[in-house]
Amino acid sequence: MNVLVTGANGLLGSEIKSLTDHFTNLKFFFKGSSDLNICNLKELDVFFNSNKIDSIINCAAYTAVDKAEEDILNAKKVNEEGVLNLVNISKKINAKLIHISTDYVFNGESFIPYKEIDGVSPIGVYGNTKREGELSVLNSDVDGLVIRTSWLYSSYGNNFVKTMLRLGENRDELSVIFDQVGSPTYARDLALACLNILDNSEENKISSNGKMYHFSNEGVASWYDFAKAIMFIGDVKCNVKPIETKDYPTPAKRPHFSVLNKTKIKNDFGIEIPYWRDSLTDCISKLKNK
Repeated sequence: MNVLVTGANGLLGSEIKSLTDHFTNLKFFFKGSSDLNICNLKELDVFFNSNKIDSIINCAAYTAVDKAEEDILNAKKVNEEGVLNLVNISKKINAKLIHISTDYVFNGESFIPYKEIDGVSPIGVYGNTKREGELSVLNSDVDGLVIRTSWLYSSYGNNFVKTMLRLGENRDELSVIFDQVGSPTYARDLALACLNILDNSEENKISSNGKMYHFSNEGVASWYDFAKAIMFIGDVKCNVKPIETKDYPTPAKRPHFSVLNKTKIKNDFGIEIPYWRDSLTDCISKLKNK
């Protein structure tokens, strides 16, 4: 199976790249935005006419949540138009498509983990554009999945874990929000889930049980809890203080509660999901050995 991974230089794309040796049945084509612009139909046509692609994992996204509030056109271009382009191409070449989405499609006012069937209500430009991208997949007849995730981090790229470790080494004290609750997700675990879904699909449809799924690590934490765990596991002597969201204003509003229910993806694909602190330990261990 020939697999195109878009957004290949991001957190998830980088983790997929690091796992290729474990999936010898899959041949990978890794493309970053400078190699393949999903918003450019001519570029896409040239690439797909030159390569036989059976599956696409779309990790490409405009993820600058605060910047998106002003940079609306570019956010829409990548998160809406780019996804629609990949949907149309998947349909044309009969390829499987896994598209990555976000907890930001919910408003965060629940107190029960969100299921795939729950109503959405994005509270910012980023969430709204990601929802439109979801709909392109859901409303098509492609063999495609949308996998929503949350609080993604990795040993690659820029993310909360690496930022906390860096700041913690240089400061005696940090203030971190305690009234936003979710599930930290190790991009490596999500990468494994995506690759296992494709690797086990063979001639079967990946969307035979539905097109919408949730994936995050098991367990629940606030950003404060997450930061405290990072310092403890990373053996960084920095005092972390809890603050409220109102004490750290940002251009884009964040959902206060974005815990995702993962029962469906576990049942349909037999996926085992690790506890968030266990995965965090693995990630920090990798960082220390780099």
